[in-house]
Amino acid sequence: MSVMIKESPISEKAMIEEAEKALADISRVRDAVGRVIFGQEAVVERTLVALLAGGHALLVGVPGLAKTKLVETLGIVLGLDSRRVQFTPDLMPSDILGSEVMEQDEFGKRSFRFISGPIFTQLLMADEINRASPRTQSALLQAMQEYHVTIAGARHDLPSPFHVLATQNPLEQEGTYPLPEAQLDRFLMQVDILYPEIEAERRILLETTGVDEAKADNVLQPARLREIQTLIRRMPVPESVVEAILKLVRSARPGQGNAETDKHVAWGPGPRASQALTLCARARALYDGRLAPSVDDVRALAEPVLQHRMALTFAARAEGTSVRDVVAKLAKGV
Repeated sequence: MSVMIKESPISEKAMIEEAEKALADISRVRDAVGRVIFGQEAVVERTLVALLAGGHALLVGVPGLAKTKLVETLGIVLGLDSRRVQFTPDLMPSDILGSEVMEQDEFGKRSFRFISGPIFTQLLMADEINRASPRTQSALLQAMQEYHVTIAGARHDLPSPFHVLATQNPLEQEGTYPLPEAQLDRFLMQVDILYPEIEAERRILLETTGVDEAKADNVLQPARLREIQTLIRRMPVPESVVEAILKLVRSARPGQGNAETDKHVAWGPGPRASQALTLCARARALYDGRLAPSVDDVRALAEPVLQHRMALTFAARAEGTSVRDVVAKLAKGV
């Protein structure tokens, strides 16, 4: 019998009642998104899990795979105020965060007024984030971590909830500024978007090239999303899941006794990866209609949570080994 760990005191009956309400809400969200986004069930699941867990996600895929459409749909379905920023090399931090302007009233008195930037929203789509300069990237990623910005010494809090869904094109890398590893770690998950299956692509062709195109409906409000995020943090985690997370994350670090890792991995994930796995496992369980996470949730989330928090050795890259391959082998051993 596994030992259950609880984050905060809550009666079992109240927990079940809250969870059942959340399950119904999440089911409606899934249905609403599924009417607009076709054939990307795993992508939708992982992206929604990241949002339910209260974090940010990096969407990686070639152009034309509905990354922008997914973010737009999620904003409508979840009732979030959403904005999109197209990143370019000449984009400045003030273009995102906002800046102060000097104004003069009718009596000639001058004063500064803060004009907020597009980051002051609940769901921000950072399109092609790797095209921005390191200075702009760091300004955005600092706000993602601290949930406020400081302009001219004054603190300005971001809305709640606040989520960033950033996109990145894995093919076109010329003239880009790849995100440093420490900044990649700010993303709860990296969601890889692959080409759709043939039946899904057939449905896309038939349903998006006519006069009437399916549109998303709002089914949730931001306050309700916050309640579900709080509930997820209260969900019990079996001791077996805690041990599986610790075993997986620690085995991905060189020098911890795993020969495969020592051979292929230059550096591995830190404690933030364990935190991310714990939160995401809870969120995935609720998304799947369960009241507690299992070891299967840990295995399923190993790739999106760990792959951007690890780096391979030069020898491993020369052999054609990928981070996915290493993570897949480690996950099997959990």
